[in-house]
Amino acid sequence: MAFKYKKKSAKEHAVLIGLVELYLETGKPIGSNTLRESGFEDISSATIRNYFAKLEAEGFLKQQHSSGGRVPTECAYQAYAEKHHSADQVNPKILKTLKKELSSDTKEIAFYLQHASEILSELTQGAIFLVSPRFDQDLVTEVKLVSIDAKRCLCILITDFGLVHTEILQTPKKLSRFSLKRLESYFHFRMTGLDRPKLSQTEEEIGAQFYNEILLRHIVGHTNFTSEDVYKTGFSRLLNYPEFRDAATLASGLSLFENTTFMQTLLRKCTEGGELQFWIGDALNYPGLEHSESSVIAIPYFIHGKAVGAIAVLTPIRVPYPKLFGLIRAFSEVLSDTLTRNLYKYKITYRQPAAKQLPETQTPAIPHLNSLKEGTQDS
Repeated sequence: MAFKYKKKSAKEHAVLIGLVELYLETGKPIGSNTLRESGFEDISSATIRNYFAKLEAEGFLKQQHSSGGRVPTECAYQAYAEKHHSADQVNPKILKTLKKELSSDTKEIAFYLQHASEILSELTQGAIFLVSPRFDQDLVTEVKLVSIDAKRCLCILITDFGLVHTEILQTPKKLSRFSLKRLESYFHFRMTGLDRPKLSQTEEEIGAQFYNEILLRHIVGHTNFTSEDVYKTGFSRLLNYPEFRDAATLASGLSLFENTTFMQTLLRKCTEGGELQFWIGDALNYPGLEHSESSVIAIPYFIHGKAVGAIAVLTPIRVPYPKLFGLIRAFSEVLSDTLTRNLYKYKITYRQPAAKQLPETQTPAIPHLNSLKEGTQDS
């Protein structure tokens, strides 16, 4: 992601990056004397002020008060992130945590991806949006029924991989709690062939109708899909940032993640690119959203060396990008290794949405209910 701007001298570029780093550390406007005392002793305060004035004219710095220090703009953060785009260092303790939490053997792939999203949200203190392919060989293991009103009930399907699907079913009459429990027992019988419950004729008819309906809905929904599966979490963690304590700013940031189609398109491009990408502020080019206070960092993950999905972290613009880049790269590596191992161990296959469907010769398994760049040198 190259960020284009007028060529800078190496020292001017260093001053810009140094100011961003110091501002990230202190959160306070940076004056020329403060910056000079923080590693720039070889440059006079007057020269630093000249650099500040030039950088401000170019849109990289701004002053909150005429006599105050400078703070970075969105352009400055873009340049800072671009400089550190290849950062891959991660705190050994964090790496240990990632391996401990994410290296488990499990066939509950959906539960694992949701858990992984929660771990990344906790470590980054950001909101998470993950897209994944559809995994096969998943069976429905449990069905729950909850009454909504006199004419409807909610059917909850729980699968072997930890997925939870819901369907609303129409009922001929209001079903009591006891009738719903007996119908759940009937579904268990139909899935396992064990412990057939005693039902009234009406319950038997409703049970058979419900079973056939949800069976067909589940098969159709699993085998015909046009978008990746989505996992989201960590929205409340954004409240820890001063930038997001303004309701309008928080709402505008979260509107990105609530627009599933937009995020899926963004992460699909990240998956196809095969490497970490980031979008800061207006670079997101989100329709109707101007002067955004949000940044999105995304990275693909792999199964058997092939990029199959991506995960995005939503944060404020003012964040330590090198640390986040290193952490997110480590996360992707551990996630990829674990998924590859578990899919091989449990003989699980996967499919992409219809637009990326596997060749027709590879028939999917149908689940049944039962079965800135470096500056030039100074001249």
